[in-house]
Amino acid sequence: MSHYKNRIAGACCHLLALLFVFVTCSDGGDEKIPELEKPKLVSSVPADGSENVSTGEQTILLTFDQNIVLASPHEIRLNGNEITKAAAAFKELTVTAALEKATAYTLVIPAGKVKGPTGVSADEITVRFTTRGSANSTINKTLVSPDPSPQAQRVYDFLVESYGEKIISGVMANVAWNTHEAEWVHTHTGKYPALNCFDYVHLYASPANWINYEDIRVAEEWWGNNGLIAAGWHWNVPSGANSNGHGFYAVGKNGGDGETAFDIRQAVIDGTDENSVIKADLEKIAGNLLLLKEKNIPVIWRPLHEASGKWFWWGAGDAASYRTLWILMFETFKTKGLNNLIWVWTSQTDDYDWYPGDDYVDIIGCDIYNKGLTAVSGIYDSLTDEFPDKLITLSEFGNIAGLSDQWDAGIKWSWTMPWYDYNRTVDPSSAAFNEQTHIHADIQYWEKALENDYVITRDQMPSLK
Repeated sequence: MSHYKNRIAGACCHLLALLFVFVTCSDGGDEKIPELEKPKLVSSVPADGSENVSTGEQTILLTFDQNIVLASPHEIRLNGNEITKAAAAFKELTVTAALEKATAYTLVIPAGKVKGPTGVSADEITVRFTTRGSANSTINKTLVSPDPSPQAQRVYDFLVESYGEKIISGVMANVAWNTHEAEWVHTHTGKYPALNCFDYVHLYASPANWINYEDIRVAEEWWGNNGLIAAGWHWNVPSGANSNGHGFYAVGKNGGDGETAFDIRQAVIDGTDENSVIKADLEKIAGNLLLLKEKNIPVIWRPLHEASGKWFWWGAGDAASYRTLWILMFETFKTKGLNNLIWVWTSQTDDYDWYPGDDYVDIIGCDIYNKGLTAVSGIYDSLTDEFPDKLITLSEFGNIAGLSDQWDAGIKWSWTMPWYDYNRTVDPSSAAFNEQTHIHADIQYWEKALENDYVITRDQMPSLK
């Protein structure tokens, strides 16, 4: 019997010892039962304290250290206003809201609304950020051309003042040296676009009875009616690839039509045959642009466009050769006294290696075709982030989201310009000219665009003479 009593006594002592440990731990002893971890915010986009955040509809991304769920109602607020679009998935919480420019924002997620997988809730979370100011607040106000003409400076000042507040409407000449697209828009809407862009594509043949860039009456008339003048240059060089022996497409980029094997890498080396060709062409184009300068007509000048796409000969070599060619053109024009130019470089995005440099570029353009709103917004945000001190313009487009949708999404170009529809506007006296369809921007597009008071037409332009 005593043996069993001893065993029972021992068991009781063991139980008392376990009870002592339990009481000691619960009373603040050395060993504590671990607490379950609260979800913690690891990062946010935009980060807390960010500045120059993009405007329009934006998604704020918050990443936590563990999977989360969002309580309902979540009661998340942005500047005191309840958010309607918020969702949690795995470790991420997304909050979508429309952001206004030049605004300080505070996002607040109340305590208890974000829960981890064990049901433990996060503390209150606050993220503060500021959207970019008025679009023109950081823009360089000085033109790159030394001692710019008064007219060029006034045009540029107007572009800067309008940026972010207005969009200047524009059109492209049908092939070369006319205002046919502008007349087509006017015929069907009663309004002229504010900007007309010409193309010196046939410079190699001018002057001729079918093309003569030395006859500048069409440009004088447009400028005389307060219209803005832009110009580009599909630079035709000797090719032998087609009947006229000239082309601007790189070999393999247009099925043989208008292609040239002209080598930009050789063209920028002094003394080569190719170098002689481009220097002669630069002399000729400078002479034509000087005709406009003599009439005090400024030109928004957009040469050597879409280089990084490599479909034109000036981009078919390498970025270094392209930059050298751009600077050669700039310096040649400077020695000629061409101070009436506002220089536009066209980006294909993610092509900074091709950028000639801030000393040679006033405005950044981009050409967009067949893209939806999300893609257009991404391109715009990319360029405004990369070039915060430059005007950003939609220098060509076709079949993209409507201008109103872009504006509402915070996409505010300096100007926009659909490419021409050859068959629609080549002959203003034709039956085709009376039709309202268009391969890039039909009259329905124009009617919707011109309903907005932020779209500038030619009749709304001030005299910048």
